[in-house]
Amino acid sequence: MKACRNCLLPEAAPGADLDASGLCRPCREHQPADRLRAETLRQAREADLDGAIAAARGTGAYDCLVPLSGGKDSVYLIHKLKNELGLRVLAHTTDIDIGEVAWANIRRAVDKLDVEHVVYRPSQDFYRRLFRWLLMNQEARGAVHTISYIYAPLFEGNALKLATDLGIPLVLAGYSPGQPVPERMEYEFPRLAISEVDWTPPELQASGEFGPEDLARFWNPHRYPSGTRFPRYLAPYHAWKYDQDEVMKQVVRLGLIASTKHASPVFSNYPINWLLMYSDLKNFGYNPYAPEFSALIREGKADRRYWKLMGKVVDHITVKRIYLGRHVTRHMAWLGLRDEDLRITRPSRRDWPDHVYDDWARHAPGAALASGPAGA
Repeated sequence: MKACRNCLLPEAAPGADLDASGLCRPCREHQPADRLRAETLRQAREADLDGAIAAARGTGAYDCLVPLSGGKDSVYLIHKLKNELGLRVLAHTTDIDIGEVAWANIRRAVDKLDVEHVVYRPSQDFYRRLFRWLLMNQEARGAVHTISYIYAPLFEGNALKLATDLGIPLVLAGYSPGQPVPERMEYEFPRLAISEVDWTPPELQASGEFGPEDLARFWNPHRYPSGTRFPRYLAPYHAWKYDQDEVMKQVVRLGLIASTKHASPVFSNYPINWLLMYSDLKNFGYNPYAPEFSALIREGKADRRYWKLMGKVVDHITVKRIYLGRHVTRHMAWLGLRDEDLRITRPSRRDWPDHVYDDWARHAPGAALASGPAGA
């Protein structure tokens, strides 16, 4: 497969539009002024984050809650918040499909950092039925988008519920720049999305496959009494300077993760992601995570040489279902699926109502500089 000679964006990715020299459209359109604009926006977010942290100090038993997945970013985030900024941190893990490497990272980091840690293990039957239905009824953007739009709001909602119940003013997530998709979040979840919007997916409600107990797992602020104070949900790596390779080095140097291999997102990611990549590679011909890493490469936040090799390796072992790609076979057996069951049947959908996007555009830090839904 052809890819951009600069950022490695696959030719098959929407908007790649490789020219005769092999350069993609995002690279051709990337101007020095874009970096200046991005840095100005980052500084606005950093100032807001500094203010949010200052306001949170000492207001309760914990200053912040951090969703801990076992990846390098969430591990390093807890280190920075506790050891560099002196915050009282509560780590929180939703235990569904966390792999062996990620669990090893979690145990090591929690012990080393000596933070309190809450683990929530929801019904595995629910997730089995959920993943199976979603993979058989994917939206137009494929498996990763389909699952992420449902899976992430579940563990994000779990974090919001615990923070709200304990009076914790901040949820600080280890999302790297480009995560999640901008239409869901850029630096901060829209305030109205947390305080007004029921996150229950309408497609699940309409399917008839999920009962009230299943649907009640999603965040719904209307279950709380009027006047409840909800936490802010921020992504500090959208505000701080971020270098993926430096984070990988630091967590190993600090002894928070055992090795560079265990710090790599290839090894520490959720095992079901191998099945999602497999489905999208089959349906679209490119890895759905490639645009995210290409953007980091383009912006100087990830090592092109590393991903030029690793990207090919990941795609190969995924399609062949070997080494880590064996998780494809394991999860298809768990879900009772065959290749022909991995189907796209639905159009794409937006996450938030229009008035939430409008409010986001008005009130997000650096909103006048932002691009995408938050700055539209």
